[in-house]
Amino acid sequence: MADKQISLPAKLINGGIAGLIGVTCVFPIDLAKTRLQNQQNGQRMYTSMSDCLIKTIRSEGYFGMYRGAAVNLTLVTPEKAIKLAANDFFRYQLSKDGQKLTLLQEMQAGCGAGTCQVIVTTPMEMLKIQLQDAGRIAAQKKLLDAQAQLSAQGGAQPSMEAPAAPRPTATQLTRDLLRSRGIAGLYKGLGATLLRDVPFSIVYFPLFANLNQLGCPSSGEKSPFYVSFLAGCVAGSAAAVAVNPCDVVKTRLQSLQRGVNEDTYTGFLDCARKILRHEGPAAFLKGAYCRALVIAPLFGIAQVVYFLGIAETLLELLQRPQH
Repeated sequence: MADKQISLPAKLINGGIAGLIGVTCVFPIDLAKTRLQNQQNGQRMYTSMSDCLIKTIRSEGYFGMYRGAAVNLTLVTPEKAIKLAANDFFRYQLSKDGQKLTLLQEMQAGCGAGTCQVIVTTPMEMLKIQLQDAGRIAAQKKLLDAQAQLSAQGGAQPSMEAPAAPRPTATQLTRDLLRSRGIAGLYKGLGATLLRDVPFSIVYFPLFANLNQLGCPSSGEKSPFYVSFLAGCVAGSAAAVAVNPCDVVKTRLQSLQRGVNEDTYTGFLDCARKILRHEGPAAFLKGAYCRALVIAPLFGIAQVVYFLGIAETLLELLQRPQH
């Protein structure tokens, strides 16, 4: 199989390039997903993804949609590299004499990849969520303060928009977490991240491999790039929606700041019970369409970069003797 000849450095570079391109393209939608998932009944600032993005631009400016992007752009390279390379590694180890993997073996490879990636994913998401949700918390507080003042004065209802909030930085958050909680502070929500990422990989990688195989012109040849892109989009969307309940719980657990009268949680089961009791089953699908819109192009782009072999071409050019 051709995949076996791809070097580990090439796999890591391909994963990193794919992650950087993908995150840059879809980060505003990811920010909307985080804010929609975190808002609770009675404290809603946003009614939909478009409403969230419009209000974010009005109150925080265009670059407000990219709050937390620096963390993702810094850590997405090792995260995507680990995930894609680990899946290839486990697929290689599970295959025997180049025989086609069974569905169970493909799921095992995906499980291994999802387990490996949380080393980077958990602290990355922990920091990203604080930065993404800071604007929602500040806007909500500003709105409630304005409502209280106008209510006392008998005035009209204030606008939902709020001025730009103070901007915490990833460095400040990391320093504060390490000082107050140690390394464990960066890994808050690790269990929920595993419960999201492992099933995601179990669904995504086998589904992608089989969809991509359908587009192969003949045995031994790679699928056209558009087939890999579409297979990545479909598999990513399906896996994202399937694990969205765990993503909602993970987002809530990793949010250190709460809005007024919003629930706090002691763990995964406590969070799931309170969401079910206070917001109903539909709350577990909050941000599902946003997450699907994020994951589809993210993994479509990732698979195109990965299968086009951009890194292999770059490495080959670097290794050519200079005349």
